[in-house]
Amino acid sequence: MQKVSFTRMADGTREDYLMIEDAERKHAEGVVERILAQLRALKDEPLPLQVDRLEHSLQTATRAHRDGASEEMVVAALLHDIGDELAPYNHCEVAAAILRPYVSEETYWVVKYHGEFQAHYYAHHHGADRNTRDRHIENPHFQACVDFCEKWDQEAFDPAYQSEPLEFFVPMVRRIFAREPFKHDRANIGSR
Repeated sequence: MQKVSFTRMADGTREDYLMIEDAERKHAEGVVERILAQLRALKDEPLPLQVDRLEHSLQTATRAHRDGASEEMVVAALLHDIGDELAPYNHCEVAAAILRPYVSEETYWVVKYHGEFQAHYYAHHHGADRNTRDRHIENPHFQACVDFCEKWDQEAFDPAYQSEPLEFFVPMVRRIFAREPFKHDRANIGSR
């Protein structure tokens, strides 16, 4: 493989950066397969839940789909916990960052803050304030995040629930990640 000419970025040429851009574009073409592999890895996460994290993700996405959510939100529901393995304390931010170039501001925001909104169901058991989500009450996406958690996420730990298999969602994931990054939301580039 041909390599760039520089050892310090400041010394790079236009040709060097075009070569890098081409390699990054080719690498980006495999993002869906890497995302699906990371999602499948959630099956092995050792938490004492009624279902594993993969099944939780499938149930969340299935509930969103059956409730008539947009395809973008269904994919977000599927991927909302994808950061759990690498970032257990900020998995929401990781998942939101993965989705950010391909989804609306609302979908990005819901995924980014869903953990804080989920705390409404358990924070009081730890002596914490279960209503910390209320600091966002003026945000236009507040109710969407409440609904995401109430209808889909917090309900998705039921071993008797018949969720759709991962293969059902793969075409949706491919369509969302086939979008040109930021194309549908160019006004917000850099402002998020």
